[in-house]
Amino acid sequence: MAKIQKKGKKGAAANFVTRNQALKKLQISLADFRRLCILKGIYPREPRNKKKANKGSTAPTTFYYHKDIQYLLHEPVLHKFREYKAFAKKLAKVMAKGQYSTAKSLEEHNKPVYSLDHIVKERYPTFVDAVRDLDDALSMLFLFATMPVTDKINREVVEDCQRLTAEFQIYVMKSRSLRKVFFSIKGIYYQAEIKGQTVTWLVPYQFAQTIPTDVDFRVMLTFLEFYRTLVGFINFRLFSEVNLIYPPKLDLIKYEGAAGFNALILEAMHKTAPDAEAKLDTEMIEAEKEESPEDVARKAASKERLKTLGNKVAELQGSTDTDRIDEDVQDETEETAFDEFKATAPTNAAVDGDDNMVTLSQIQAASTEIQQLQNLFSRSVIFLSRETPRYALEFIIRSFGGQVSWDETVGTDAPFPENDEKITHQVCDRPTQGHRFLNRTYIQPQWVADSINSRKLVISDNYAPGRMLPPHLSPFVEAKEGDYVPSTGLEEEDETFEGETEDINPDDIEVQDDEEVDSADEEDEEEEEAKAAVAPKKVVKEDHEAELQAEAAGVAFTEYAEKKPANAKKAPKSAAGKKRTAKEIEEEEAKELASIMMSNKQKKLYTKIKYSQNKKSEEAAKLEQRKQNIAKAKTNANKRSKK
Repeated sequence: MAKIQKKGKKGAAANFVTRNQALKKLQISLADFRRLCILKGIYPREPRNKKKANKGSTAPTTFYYHKDIQYLLHEPVLHKFREYKAFAKKLAKVMAKGQYSTAKSLEEHNKPVYSLDHIVKERYPTFVDAVRDLDDALSMLFLFATMPVTDKINREVVEDCQRLTAEFQIYVMKSRSLRKVFFSIKGIYYQAEIKGQTVTWLVPYQFAQTIPTDVDFRVMLTFLEFYRTLVGFINFRLFSEVNLIYPPKLDLIKYEGAAGFNALILEAMHKTAPDAEAKLDTEMIEAEKEESPEDVARKAASKERLKTLGNKVAELQGSTDTDRIDEDVQDETEETAFDEFKATAPTNAAVDGDDNMVTLSQIQAASTEIQQLQNLFSRSVIFLSRETPRYALEFIIRSFGGQVSWDETVGTDAPFPENDEKITHQVCDRPTQGHRFLNRTYIQPQWVADSINSRKLVISDNYAPGRMLPPHLSPFVEAKEGDYVPSTGLEEEDETFEGETEDINPDDIEVQDDEEVDSADEEDEEEEEAKAAVAPKKVVKEDHEAELQAEAAGVAFTEYAEKKPANAKKAPKSAAGKKRTAKEIEEEEAKELASIMMSNKQKKLYTKIKYSQNKKSEEAAKLEQRKQNIAKAKTNANKRSKK
């Protein structure tokens, strides 16, 4: 007979432990347990049956995996927490005695220090895994980089966050990895593509931050402690891949003068090509000095043979044995020729089997599009006025190959002054400008983001200073069927127009008043609606009279329907009830057949989906109608102002 299994030794009761049980097993406080779980990436679990996991109790509690708690028993950081607890007791005892010098030396020499490097390597075995989890880390670092120094936030933490974020932005600018930008109420959303992974983060605006009192900074600082180590690892790897020394040196004079990214000095990791070639030549000369006389004689003989090679080739060209020479040349060209890859038409099986198959032409088109996006501002020289967000715009413009400068009052080390003739655009955020240069275009900051999201330089007239800006749409939202998408009116800026223009005489143009045009259009619409409403009634009446005449003559209805002329006059359809195409009819029949085969549960779900789609389309129609009403009101207001 099998041994009876004791209760609580197997199943959910053995797989889960409560938080109090974990604290007793680890012998640490609740605050240290929270810190340790955050650093190790361990979070509470939800068992299927809480009563079984809690050994029959129904009291609300927090559960963790038993194997996760066992994993924490051998963590080196846990031992450091215990050492710090003993150190805190010693420090408190010395401070109570008033021995402040002893306390200072004790803190400098005996304070336990731990590293999180091994935790980063455990949680992210590969570099791609670390990049994939970079979104929250960057958002947290950029948040604390703008925070003021308080009793809860040290100066070292803020400066370290500023350094790490600046290093990451330098890599993005150097590699031109930025893809999307969106100005929102919360801040500026960025999206970059690093190692094939999409990284999205949020940067707050450069305003004075008000620290809320209801935020638990202990939890946030624990996350920040881990994220600082993680981003440091990632920055080191990224800088190494672009051949830059990490960490970059900081020019304190430029940093104090608010030079921005120019305060960081970038140095190449390896020597440049000319230096390497000079070193190689020196090594070759030294090797020749160490060669034996036999090697020198052999090299001299080979040089003599090379000198006479030209004469032999000339003799071969003049000889009659040209066929053999042609064959040799053909063999050599076949060996040195590159392979030519020609795109072949896909087979029917491949097309039918996989509709989502990516072709070579699609890959080449995507690569060309990315290359054009990376060089979007390569021909633009942009100057930033002092009222614009300089750090954000500098990062964005330089990430797409543009040259950027700023006002001297904003920061030192500007690449070029405001009166430079090579400036093509000036970004300003004031409705009026005191002085305007005629050889440049004045735009608002939204033009930069809209050009990036549109992947082309949009027309700059819509972004003139003081003008109502077009809608700034989020590039992270994909419009679905039935959604309302406001028309932005963005068009590509045509700066290279070449062609002939024709001068038009104003006397040859017949101008009609706006009111007459509007009234004529309204009358035409009313006539068309009246015709569309009357015509169906007239046709139905004629058909009814013809049926009565056929019935009086003794003709059956089936014979009348067959003899009815095919080219009979049909009622004109209105816009809502126009004739459907064969494709629409086929799709509707397919939907009806599919609905017949559905179960009751599927039919209810399908009805809910259709209802939500109809509601969405109604909301979109309301917004569109509201937009038209606003446009009409603006038009009428303009007419009244002209009068």
